[in-house]
Amino acid sequence: MKGKSKFLIAIAVILAAGAYYYVTIPAINIHSTDTWFFIIVLLIVLAVFYVVRKKFRPSEFRQSKMLKALGTLILGLGIVYLLGAVLSSPIINAKKYQKLMAVEEGEFTEDVEELSFDKIPLLDRDTAEILGDRKMGSMVDMVSQFEVDNIYSQINYKGNPVRVSPLRYANLIKWFTNQKSGIPAYIKINMATQSTELVKLDQGMKYTTSDHFNRNIYRHLRFAHPTYIYGELSFEIDEDGVPYWIAPVKKFNIGLFGGETVGKVVICNAVTGEMKTYDIDKAPQWVDRAYSADLLVQLFDYYGTLKHGFLNSILSQKDCLETTDGYNYLALNDDVWMYTGVTSVNGDQSNVGFVLSNQRTMETKYYKVEGATETSAMSSAEGQVQNLKYVATFPLLLNISDEPTYFIALKDDAGLVKKYAMVNVQKYQIVAIGDSVSQCEDSYLELLLNNGVKQVAEDTREEKKISGPITKIAQAVLDGTSHYYIMIEGSDEIFDVSVAEFIDIVRCDTGQEVTLKYKEDEKVNTVTDLKLD
Repeated sequence: MKGKSKFLIAIAVILAAGAYYYVTIPAINIHSTDTWFFIIVLLIVLAVFYVVRKKFRPSEFRQSKMLKALGTLILGLGIVYLLGAVLSSPIINAKKYQKLMAVEEGEFTEDVEELSFDKIPLLDRDTAEILGDRKMGSMVDMVSQFEVDNIYSQINYKGNPVRVSPLRYANLIKWFTNQKSGIPAYIKINMATQSTELVKLDQGMKYTTSDHFNRNIYRHLRFAHPTYIYGELSFEIDEDGVPYWIAPVKKFNIGLFGGETVGKVVICNAVTGEMKTYDIDKAPQWVDRAYSADLLVQLFDYYGTLKHGFLNSILSQKDCLETTDGYNYLALNDDVWMYTGVTSVNGDQSNVGFVLSNQRTMETKYYKVEGATETSAMSSAEGQVQNLKYVATFPLLLNISDEPTYFIALKDDAGLVKKYAMVNVQKYQIVAIGDSVSQCEDSYLELLLNNGVKQVAEDTREEKKISGPITKIAQAVLDGTSHYYIMIEGSDEIFDVSVAEFIDIVRCDTGQEVTLKYKEDEKVNTVTDLKLD
């Protein structure tokens, strides 16, 4: 009977340990705190089972060699864990932490090109969620079974800033009735045009965060790679629109638990569950997010605060820089870059610069540009529309006419974007507001001229002359002003004639002899003088 009792206890312990592992799925890795916690908890459970089985009294604990051995092992593991945590900390390894991220100084106007409006993400995450929920609400064939997951990863898709998020089962019952065919679609939102699309798949996604048992994406990844310590997952699509999970694998560079970066990335097909593992420097170009924004911010804070050691970062704080509260994303060269401001730890309410960090490669550039913090810029924008009580979103950093500029969307109580603002980083009293992005930019450029930040560029183009009959003529209205576009016999060029400047153009038709003076442009030549012959 004693042998049978021991066997049953052993089976119970194994089943309990297995159930705990299946639910919590810790990595079997010496660098994982979950692994240490799992082992310590398992030893404590064994000790409790042993005490219950032997029916020990508290006074008899010290007499048991088994309890002493278990207690010594638990205490030893605890001490090793604590020592590992201390020896891995910035307190002892300040120089190593400071060098985790390589930062180079960049030139803003060279590195950050002026973007066309169709490439600028006008929405923030909260507004994207509202649009996603509205789109889902209109899909009467799906809304009763599914809802939109709250992931909304920002990626570059075919050169456009896009947020994507899979659907998820509405509840456990809906999972049970639909899990055979899987999740049928995902939401795709163009952050520039605000167009929202529900992309239906030929085959449903079988591996998602809302699946259960072995098809849950976290458990699927864990069983495939028991030793990998995963970072924050992101949902992305490749250039063909195929959905994938991007799972960064943590790398610890300092001691047992310190100096976290990313060493590998696992790409899992959300439909088939197939996986491929890449070293971080070999990750496919379409992958946009291996490093989370929070990790990049933390790494830069190590770089900025630990230049003169840990004690300096706490006491005198000489030359210490840290990131501001909040960040946003910028699309550059087919990658997504995390943007955040940088301020002096001992400074006032102003930035000393800003940082851009590539979420795929960790490439990081620092720009020395003194100016307003993002919070100050948001307050300035809200002050311009305080009667409307609009709320500013976290700014996006743009290059507008070679000027670092905060671009801010202003939202109403319903969370919808109503107006746009541009605030000059260095002179944040320059604030432009517009109902559209183009209107906002026009007002901003005018303010730059009026405040002496920019000068009117001298037109150095050579003036030319042409005469002949008009062969083609067409009218258009640009920014409220009528223009005529004409072509002259013997020339393939198009000439732009402003009605406000040359009213006689309204008298013209094909065949009319004219003499033009003009300056060449890339597509359409600008007429500077018009005479009817």
